[in-house]
Amino acid sequence: MELTSKYLGLTLRTPIVVAASPLSKDIENIKKMEELGAGAVVLHSLFEEQIRADMKEMDEMLEGTEQAFAESSSFFPKVHEYRLGPAQYLEHIQKAKNAVSIPIIASLNGASEGGWVEYAKKIEEAGADALELNLYSVPTDTDLSGAALEERHLNIVKAVRAAVKIPVAVKLSPYYSNLANFAARLAETGVQGLVLFNRFMQPEVNLETGEVEPRATWSQPQDQRLPLRWVAILKGKVDLNLAATGGIHQAEDVIKGLMVGADVTMLCSSLLANGIEQLRTVNEGVNTWLKDKGYESLEQVRGTLSREKVSNPTAFERAQFIRAIGTELA
Repeated sequence: MELTSKYLGLTLRTPIVVAASPLSKDIENIKKMEELGAGAVVLHSLFEEQIRADMKEMDEMLEGTEQAFAESSSFFPKVHEYRLGPAQYLEHIQKAKNAVSIPIIASLNGASEGGWVEYAKKIEEAGADALELNLYSVPTDTDLSGAALEERHLNIVKAVRAAVKIPVAVKLSPYYSNLANFAARLAETGVQGLVLFNRFMQPEVNLETGEVEPRATWSQPQDQRLPLRWVAILKGKVDLNLAATGGIHQAEDVIKGLMVGADVTMLCSSLLANGIEQLRTVNEGVNTWLKDKGYESLEQVRGTLSREKVSNPTAFERAQFIRAIGTELA
């Protein structure tokens, strides 16, 4: 079955991309992902906080020797000994590129301009095929307007886009006042794709300890409905590749994502829960479904249920809320 897909100007052998997760920290895992049919791998994220820590430690090291003689440079750690997170990340990109032939997409996660631009350049130099910017922001400033926040995020994207030549995708949350408008404005920055959506960590209250604790949870199949809706709405409205992520667990979820217009679908929780072998199961399931339905390639189904092509466009809008509630209450 012809499963070749295009994403960010890259040719992928399948539309199944491994989303950013701890699994990609191991080169052997990345090799296995390629073996089992992944079209590309998004590496685990390099966080803004790690970049800041890197810069702070280097600044402190320089300040501690600025009054010393020139010979003091011999006290600096050798390059191979300077193992801060960001330095390791760049090395990991190089190792991954040498280990597999599928595209390797780096990931930067943050909410302010900070050191993103400089590290985006380094990521490009390290050999990454593309870059995913994860705009993870939980605004708590009551004086910060939605418009100001959007402008801040647009400025981050513009700065990174201007600094690198490799393709750039932006991973968004669904919490913008007008997501369609923001997506259109992102398209004007020159980025090539949108990843819909990132999942926010929601804190938990521990009644035994009286503490608020971080709690990461895996996505569930029903979580796919949100990216399905917005991929379908944005397909044809913005000149961007669209990646659906969140709730993609089985072959059927991949097919649904492609039918509403996604160029690729991204898996994470399914692999964490079931192991990397799940990639083989999903790939085989996609092939079987297409064959059973009489299709010869993915392109025959891609976008057939996007908002611009479906017979009832309001299925993705408010009108169907009344119908759905009426059905549930009947």
